Amino acid sequence: MEGVKLEFTEDARVAVAELALKRGTGARGLRAVLEESMMDLMYEIPSRLEVVGCTITRDVINRKSEPILTFRGDRRRKEA
Repeated sequence: MEGVKLEFTEDARVAVAELALKRGTGARGLRAVLEESMMDLMYEIPSRLEVVGCTITRDVINRKSEPILTFRGDRRRKEA
């Protein structure tokens, strides 16, 4: 929606599923895990026009690190 490519590493997808299973709430658990992990990002990204990509890792899901952002004109990845 904001023109930013969102990617999840395989270990991030596994972490989301593991946390959702612990909640025992099915698809609602998946949604809740993603919202909790990405809430700040959902509000920050729209105002950052230079951001073109965002990679979510297991550590982001587990709140141990920030997402990896890719910026316009820079092929290298940078952390938030």
